[in-house]
Amino acid sequence: MGPSRPLVVLAVLALAGPAAVGCHHDDTATARTGAVALVGRVPLTSAGFPPGAAAAKARLAGLKVERGRNWETYRRENFGRYWSDETDAVGGRNGCDTRDDVLRRDLRELREGDRNPCVVLSGVLHDPYTGKVLPYTYRRASQIQTDHVVALGAAWRGGAYAWTPQRRLEYANDLDVLLAVDKQTNQDKGSRTADKWRPPRRAYWCEYARRYTGIKDKYGLSVTAPEKLALQDMLATCPA
Repeated sequence: MGPSRPLVVLAVLALAGPAAVGCHHDDTATARTGAVALVGRVPLTSAGFPPGAAAAKARLAGLKVERGRNWETYRRENFGRYWSDETDAVGGRNGCDTRDDVLRRDLRELREGDRNPCVVLSGVLHDPYTGKVLPYTYRRASQIQTDHVVALGAAWRGGAYAWTPQRRLEYANDLDVLLAVDKQTNQDKGSRTADKWRPPRRAYWCEYARRYTGIKDKYGLSVTAPEKLALQDMLATCPA
């Protein structure tokens, strides 16, 4: 789970300076404009991600195939205890909580905060995994969670056990790795790999496999033989 929202607000206020806490109106407006500009300059997805079907198939063919390793040593805290903006991952260092970045990218009918451009006040998620339409309102419980497409436990077994702590923190906060999805479906998925779990909505299999393969390739993670076969099967559903 991410840090409390007051920490995010403090981060933005620190960027904005004294004007953000109620000095001259013009100064406040200038600070707010600067914060919005900072948020807007940081892209929420990397160029060319996820790879197209043909590229994903080629990258999948190049992945190392081996059994998962060191599963017994996995701990969630190995990837950092909370969301962090202090990485060079996609979306990093823009002053916003990682989860807020995911919401800003994935929700539609988006309404953002005036004083804090990081905060999503309301929006609607068209869940890619199930097709459900899920409303979101700030400060109210929602049925939306943030999913690591290649789960942290799966990444650990595929090679992340050998990474530095900073590399794992980067992975955990990389927007290319993350999706806003239906809460129950995310919990059902857990840390299962592609051979043990697929999105209930078959129409999303192609993009899911493209994302999943793109993540494995980006971070040099291995796949198991059944995992590779499952990804090949889902990529086969992509339009010709």
